[in-house]
Amino acid sequence: MDTLAPAQDTLVTLAIADGIATLTLNRPKQYNALSAATLDALHAAIDQVRDDQSVRVLLIAANGNAFCAGHDLKEMRAANDEAFVRRLFQRCSDMMLKLAKLPVPVIAEIQGMATAAGCQLVAQCDLAVAVDHAKFAVSGVNLGLFCSTPAVPLSRTISRKRAAEMLMTGEFIDANTALAWGLVNRVVPAAELRATTLALAETLKAKPRDALAMGKALLYRQMEAGIEAAYQDASATISCNFMQADAQEGVAAFLEKRAPNWPQSKNKP
Repeated sequence: MDTLAPAQDTLVTLAIADGIATLTLNRPKQYNALSAATLDALHAAIDQVRDDQSVRVLLIAANGNAFCAGHDLKEMRAANDEAFVRRLFQRCSDMMLKLAKLPVPVIAEIQGMATAAGCQLVAQCDLAVAVDHAKFAVSGVNLGLFCSTPAVPLSRTISRKRAAEMLMTGEFIDANTALAWGLVNRVVPAAELRATTLALAETLKAKPRDALAMGKALLYRQMEAGIEAAYQDASATISCNFMQADAQEGVAAFLEKRAPNWPQSKNKP
C-alpha cells in the first residue's frame, strides 16, 4: 500500500512505499517546532505506521533548513497556562514512547539543526543519519528551562558525562562530535543524505520483521532492568526467537551455505 499525505499546509506528511514509511516534519518557516497540533499529527502518523503490516522501517525527516527546533515556545508563552504546558510535554513524551514501542526500526534523517525536543527526537530514534553541517543542542538551560524531557533519551544514548555536558552548558555540538559521542550513526555530505538513509533502511528491510520487532522490544526493556533480570529476559526472548520459523530458516540457510528464504516475510515488501 502506498499512501501520501498532501504536501501543502500540512504539519507532517507520511509516505509509505515498498515497506518504507517516511514521516516528514513540515513547518519549515517555524524550524519544524513541535506545536500542539504538530504533536497530534505525529501521533496520528505513528499510529498509522504501527497498524500497517507492510511497513518494515520508519524514516523521520524534515523539510527546510532545520530538522526540529524543539517545542513551539511562542505557542507555549501565548497560552501561559501550566495545565496546557503540562499536557503538551506529556503529549510529546507519549509520542517519543510510541517510537520506542514501534515494532519496526526508526531512523532519523537529520538535514539541519536539532535542538531541545528536536535533539530529543534524534536520541529517541533507534538509528540516525546526519548531514555533515548538522548541529545538535539541548539548550533550554540558556533560557532558564533545563531540558528535562530531552535528558531521558539523551542520557540513554550517549554517556552520562557527555549528556550532562550538553544539558548543563546548552552548547551545540557538530555532526562529527555527535557521531563520536554516539548520538548519530552516520555523517554524510548533503548530496548523499537520502541515499545513505535509504541504504540503511534497505539493510533493515531485508531482515525478518518479527525478529527485529522482538529484538527491539528486548533491547529497550533490558536497558531499564538490573543485569540479572536483563539476562533472564534476554535468554527467554532469544529462546522464543530461535523456535520461530524465520530463525529456523536463517540457521538452516547458514549451515547449508545459502541465502535465507524468510518464511514470515517473503510475501511482504
